[in-house]
Amino acid sequence: MAASAAAPASGPGGLPVMTVSMNGKVISVGGTLKSGAERIVFKVTSEAAGAPTFVKLDPGVSLSQFFAAIPAASQDPNNLYGIAQIVMSTEADKGTSSVYLNLTPGTYVALDLATAATTPPYTVFTVWPSHHPAAMPKAGATISSREFGFTGATKIYDGQTVQWANAGFVVHMIQGIEAPNLATAKKIAALLKAGNDNAAAALATGEYGWDGALSHGESFESVVTQKPGYWVIACFMDTQDGREHTTLGMEKVIQILK
Repeated sequence: MAASAAAPASGPGGLPVMTVSMNGKVISVGGTLKSGAERIVFKVTSEAAGAPTFVKLDPGVSLSQFFAAIPAASQDPNNLYGIAQIVMSTEADKGTSSVYLNLTPGTYVALDLATAATTPPYTVFTVWPSHHPAAMPKAGATISSREFGFTGATKIYDGQTVQWANAGFVVHMIQGIEAPNLATAKKIAALLKAGNDNAAAALATGEYGWDGALSHGESFESVVTQKPGYWVIACFMDTQDGREHTTLGMEKVIQILK
């Protein structure tokens, strides 16, 4: 499934470009596959939204070892530690969108986790060392996950480049839940804290998965294009004893400004 897609030589700021094409059944990777900062351009067709995810194999780990670990990882992504790192995972709506990611040399697996299939669409690619690796764009703000909460900006801007990072030791996510106003955003956060996810969802007016999952120490950047207003960021991962991270404090109200 390692089909190649064409890509322009460079993106904004002269960054090299990698393309990731998804249609719900197949995912393909093309363009520049060298270390350093790259603009990762997602092209999604035939599905409302893809969930592109890059997993980098640890040194010495074989593909067969990685695929043998998938069942356990699907139950708890922390089971990938010692085998692979989740270096990028986000929502990519139908059409074209992009993120910025600093790639290091090694073997990667690209997956589209938007499907409910037991084996999601995937492809394997290698990132080769670059003699002159590009630097990441300077982010205007950073939002980081940790045990058990979020740090960083509480106000971000439409069109701003934001770094999404995991400063914690276990896998976290940063899911955005849109609210119609500040009062409702606070109610949503309180309901998530209490474990009432369904009641919180009933108050939401939209959502977006800025960060679908990241391993310890990983980060990437994207340009905010979501509707200005109040949002609740949340991590819906579970602890080993089954407690949702939201109930431990991983819910926070932020504001997107014009």
